[in-house]
Amino acid sequence: MHALQFSGQSSSNGILERDFALGDVPGVLWSPASRSGERAPLVLMAHGGGNHKKHPAMSGRAKLLVTGCGFHVAVLDAPGHGDRPRTAHDEAEIAEMFRARAAGEPEGPVIVRYNAHLAERAVPEYEAALDALQQLAEIGTEGPVGFWGLNMGTAIGVPLVAAEPRVTAAVFGQHWPDVLTQKARQITVPIEFDMQWDDEHIPREAGLALFDAFASKEKTLHANSGKHKELPRFEADSAVRFFARHLARPNTSMS
Repeated sequence: MHALQFSGQSSSNGILERDFALGDVPGVLWSPASRSGERAPLVLMAHGGGNHKKHPAMSGRAKLLVTGCGFHVAVLDAPGHGDRPRTAHDEAEIAEMFRARAAGEPEGPVIVRYNAHLAERAVPEYEAALDALQQLAEIGTEGPVGFWGLNMGTAIGVPLVAAEPRVTAAVFGQHWPDVLTQKARQITVPIEFDMQWDDEHIPREAGLALFDAFASKEKTLHANSGKHKELPRFEADSAVRFFARHLARPNTSMS
């Protein structure tokens, strides 16, 4: 098992940001700067397609979790994204996606196929990262763990949460059911699920089918009007409240 190799850190507005590598996989860990060494829950996040571990969506959500809940937050660059090189397979799939887009054809089948390929690589990486992160004194092996990922983050997160009993609450959304349905049926932890009612890429029937597939007794659907990239910012606040309910220890302060 690889240990985390920290390569740099900075602190701003009460948040400690540490870059790390796990073997050849780069990641970032955000933590409360004022509670260094004090154990707190961990939320793993996965970014969307074409983005990276420090994309504003990732750093923004991390800020809410760190400053609002006192949690630790970790994100890995997905294969072929961020600081990781693309393979020939990556390049071919990306080219096919742009070809379909230019031709006015549905992009969904290409994205579903490519995301499933990336998830096969990313899920073991996230499991290894969780092993390593739990070796840190401020996280530990007994603390609760959550997962938050939309779009491609859902493609990675659904098989990860299905396979990983340490994750006890998750936020998903905005993905096709196709290859995820079977894994979703294996998930029983509390779920919050986001979808856009007028999504031009993912038909609402597809979003509803994936939500319906989760076997969780507690699952909540958040369906907002608007297109794929118009997910309201307040859904991030809702996700933070969701994790606060399910991960916070009794002595963890919430705002």
